[in-house]
Amino acid sequence: MPLPDTMRAIEITEPGGPEVLRPATRPVPSPGAGQILIRLAYAGVNRPDALQRAGNYAPPPDASDLPGLEGAGEVAAVGPNVSRWKVGDQVCALLPGGGYAEYALTHADHALAVPRGMALDHAAALCETYFTVWSNVFLRGGLTAGERFLVHGGSSGIGTTAIQLAHTFGARVFATAGSPEKCAACVELGAERAINYRDEDFVEVLRAEGGADLILDMVGGEYIPRNVRALADDGRLVQIAFLQGPKASLNFAQVMVRRLTITGSTLRPQSDLAKARIAEALRRDVWPLLDTGRIAPVMDSEFPLEEAAAAHARMESSAHIGKIVLRVG
Repeated sequence: MPLPDTMRAIEITEPGGPEVLRPATRPVPSPGAGQILIRLAYAGVNRPDALQRAGNYAPPPDASDLPGLEGAGEVAAVGPNVSRWKVGDQVCALLPGGGYAEYALTHADHALAVPRGMALDHAAALCETYFTVWSNVFLRGGLTAGERFLVHGGSSGIGTTAIQLAHTFGARVFATAGSPEKCAACVELGAERAINYRDEDFVEVLRAEGGADLILDMVGGEYIPRNVRALADDGRLVQIAFLQGPKASLNFAQVMVRRLTITGSTLRPQSDLAKARIAEALRRDVWPLLDTGRIAPVMDSEFPLEEAAAAHARMESSAHIGKIVLRVG
């Protein structure tokens, strides 16, 4: 099928709230060397999209200015030096941007086959969270079987993914969430203890268990010193976002005396090679689990592409459990 000249897309008209997301018409991009063009069926909605919309997360210079960091669909065209994929292949992919559109470009090595039997709406919800969790919990954080692992925001897309993967690989999983319903969802996914942060102190809970060997945090702010107190000796804190801000007062003597590690990362600015290496690790170690259904994305809701603003409002309400996607095709 020949490619059209233009496509439907969602633009950020100016920095602001969800209302600044507006439908637009854009030229269909062409793949360069090492790239593929995907005709998207669904696109994932993630917190970095909202940060970009608010003017706080600029895309890389060579990326689309449209929001959207993951999606799933069919390969529509391949650029020079691409042998892994052919036109018609069904893929899900990590995108440098541009996911809120009918067509999006990505590096060929940042795409993965849609897991066996998985619908495209579910596949569109995989890459941003699985790349983030695998690289930060297992590669950077070094989580191993038997360790105590705490993830904040356990009912979020990141949280539901982290709980499942950590549990499947043999860790003892603890999670924080903000309601009995969300806590129940965390336990159902594999957390041995879900902590309602409105009623309980996660520091006390983890210290009673001997401390967390690893904490994955996207809250920041006043959680940072509390995380340090909740860690076991030789524990690791991995920071991936700052919903409460990036600054905190911290007694670094505790870091020295207890031999703690504080680290973190952001996925989007990393090199194409670094992302390709994460994709290869996922293909080897995680995709077989998705193929057999041992783990799966937790889906919250679906919105038409033109209702991206409503999807953002849903995400920023924090009422969701799991992933939100946009129906594109």
